[in-house]
Amino acid sequence: MLLSPVVGIAILLCLKEEQRFLIRAVALVAAGISFALSIYTFAGYDKQLGGIQFVEKYPWVEAFGISYFVGVEGMNAPLLLLTGIVIFTGVLTMWELQTRVKEYFIFQLALVTGVFGVFMSYDLFFFFLFYEIAVVPMYVLILVWGSTRRIYAAMKLTLYLMAGSGLIIPGMLLLYSSSGLFTFDMLKLHGVPFSPWIQNIAFVLLFLGFGVLAAVWPFHTWSPVGHVAAPTAVSMLHAGVLMKLGSFAILRVAMYLCPLGFQYWAQFMALLAAIGIVYGVFVGLAQTDLKYVIGYSSVSHMGIVSLGLATGTVDGLNGAVFQMFAHGVMTALFFSAVGFIYDRTHTREIHELGGFSRIMPVASAFFITAALCGAGVPGMASFWAELLVMVAAVKVFPLRGLLAIAALVVGALFALRVVQTTFYNEPNPKFEHFEDVSPFLGLPRMILIGFLVFFGIFPQYMLGLIKTSIVPFIQGL
Repeated sequence: MLLSPVVGIAILLCLKEEQRFLIRAVALVAAGISFALSIYTFAGYDKQLGGIQFVEKYPWVEAFGISYFVGVEGMNAPLLLLTGIVIFTGVLTMWELQTRVKEYFIFQLALVTGVFGVFMSYDLFFFFLFYEIAVVPMYVLILVWGSTRRIYAAMKLTLYLMAGSGLIIPGMLLLYSSSGLFTFDMLKLHGVPFSPWIQNIAFVLLFLGFGVLAAVWPFHTWSPVGHVAAPTAVSMLHAGVLMKLGSFAILRVAMYLCPLGFQYWAQFMALLAAIGIVYGVFVGLAQTDLKYVIGYSSVSHMGIVSLGLATGTVDGLNGAVFQMFAHGVMTALFFSAVGFIYDRTHTREIHELGGFSRIMPVASAFFITAALCGAGVPGMASFWAELLVMVAAVKVFPLRGLLAIAALVVGALFALRVVQTTFYNEPNPKFEHFEDVSPFLGLPRMILIGFLVFFGIFPQYMLGLIKTSIVPFIQGL
């Protein structure tokens, strides 16, 4: 799964820029292999056995206790599947790209290599190494292939994420040096009884550092700007997968290694999460650009993930991991639909696109489906995720939980407002000659919808898998 995009990059480096179809085909095959293997690990994980499976572990730099240690468990299997889905559909979505095609797919595959590495690593050094590999290509992808304020967005994103890394490194080194084991193996570090003050300091450093990428309020401002500037498939990866790295890292590293620190800072986590949920909804209401609407919606929905993590309960963590998956697929569908519309109309202004459902009913249906998922409609994967988080939040943080529920109602309002204004008013005459989505270009959108509906109707396949890791995880807290 990890090697396939790396081999794809190596082959692409040997091809000429003029061989565009071959370049696209290589990128699609590399992404397709990773996608197929992510399905295999998700479906092949033995729930009865539990624990970490598909393990590969090799010593790397033994003097510093660094080893290449990867595996799959119930907590990361859904996110590996998410990454496989988004990279495969992302390559298909960018099939029509004409500008510097070779370089684009090289950077896209490099980004997804880092993402896969983060989700499967159990060595803290490699976890951070893959984390940085995933972040760096975003700068180039937005700067070269982006649109609105791309230079500003690329610089802002990079500075914010590098600042986050500046907090992560001292937090990691504090745990490494305090353990006395001289190892980066997270399973071994988990067994070390760090003193409460070390855990409190390390946890807040790791939470804030990783929280920048998870768009935790008030460190979220890079995210909507980055969404708007990025090309379509990069927006899909940015919102669908990259933001999940931050939330997953808070769960996998900060909470796992610093349980006492988590208990000390849980109220603070819940407060920032509740503010983010409310803030994202109300700022989203004021937007007129479709990408900005989705960007601030993502800030709100990622607040739901943070709120679920802050509860420290089975339902809360189950819902948080499920929400990472559901939101990742949903935002990928959102940006994929908006990207198709923008490529034809060269506008994302809500009022200019009035009545679009009569001109491009299929393209409109893709966006409307994502909007319904964002509104938490039953039958969509996000419904179960949000339900679990809100049940847990009301039990643990009653006031913040009720505030978040009220904000979600307003969030449904702004999703429906966008749908009504963009797709059901009088159509704009200058767009009437445009053709709708072809079956080939509709394929990636249909794949995304298929996963949203499947796990919306059969949530037990996702929740049963996640629970195999969450129950022992909480016992470890």
